[in-house]
Amino acid sequence: MELSTGRLRLKEFSWEDEQAVHAYASDSLVVEHMLWGPNSAEETQDYLRQVIQKQEHVPRTAYDFAVVLQETGQLIGGCGLFLEGYRQAELGYCFNRSFWGQGYATEAAKALVRMGFHELGLHRIYATCRPGNIGSAKVMQKLGMRYEGHFREHRWHKGSWRDSYQYSILAREFETEGEIGNDETRN
Repeated sequence: MELSTGRLRLKEFSWEDEQAVHAYASDSLVVEHMLWGPNSAEETQDYLRQVIQKQEHVPRTAYDFAVVLQETGQLIGGCGLFLEGYRQAELGYCFNRSFWGQGYATEAAKALVRMGFHELGLHRIYATCRPGNIGSAKVMQKLGMRYEGHFREHRWHKGSWRDSYQYSILAREFETEGEIGNDETRN
């Protein structure tokens, strides 16, 4: 499975991606707000092993893609859609910090939101971020997601209780707001 946008290709992860994934997954600044990391080499290998195994699950419940630049083929991050319950999914993304602030996370996430609603028939897609992760909150807002709430100290995160912001978008909002452009295609 593969998705394409104007600048990006979202492809299934493979073992050839290990070095590029580890470059961002081991960066303490990149994972500062994540519930995992920074990864050791073994943790990155475990992650890839799990992702590759989940590609074969039937029915599939995890769509975790490597995000690659169309022009160069360079892997710059990951973006995933994780099905939960009935017709709902969580959206997540993580990018090499050399590529922050260039709209890549929004572009990749838009492709997954479109896939979730149009191809998987989802009703609701949500995402969370730590309050200090302003860039991630901006991505969710650009996707047309609505702020749902501030969960106080609900996650044990790297040695302390942490808050989260939660955003979501419904299928009917996606259709009516026109937030998601038409530049995504599936191969």
